Amino acid sequence: MRKATVRRTTKETDVAVTVDLDGRGEATIATGIGFLDHMLDLLARHSRIDIGVKAQGDLHIAHHHTTEDVGIALGGAVKQALGDMKGITHYADVHVPMDEALTRVAIDISGRPFLVFKVEFVRAKIGPFDTELIQEWFQAFAVNAAVTLHVATLYGTNDHHIAESCFKGLARALRAAIAIDPRAANEVPSTKGTLSA
Repeated sequence: MRKATVRRTTKETDVAVTVDLDGRGEATIATGIGFLDHMLDLLARHSRIDIGVKAQGDLHIAHHHTTEDVGIALGGAVKQALGDMKGITHYADVHVPMDEALTRVAIDISGRPFLVFKVEFVRAKIGPFDTELIQEWFQAFAVNAAVTLHVATLYGTNDHHIAESCFKGLARALRAAIAIDPRAANEVPSTKGTLSA
């Protein structure tokens, strides 16, 4: 059962996350940040990972701490749910269009956290949400999931569409990379024999 629950509590936030990697893409999301809720709902739906997130944070200051801590907790939950990673497909890459925007996402479930994020936004905000926080979320997720993640928007002019293509791209790449390869169901897909580091 590839499931996990992670709780992260600091002076700035209180975040509880659940994941089921073999779910149906159901989402129960409540972060207090409408745009982030929307992106996480997309992530669940297109990855087919059941995701639950309940977060309370210092939103009277800014969205930064809550956004980052949700990424930390969700990344940690995915890592925990993957367990020994036996049988996973390991690598995946996708191109995801969202109207005029096109984003490429490649992932290596490697045990080596790294993010390359080549995404430019046109404006500083999408509604009240700071666009710079999208990279912060991806950084927190990649480090705590211990994955190598490359996200590059090839073109686009609408910031909402660019952001959606990034999250949908991560979702589709995750869906493929965590899938069990029936030809290697009991093997760790690494010549090192481990993906833990």
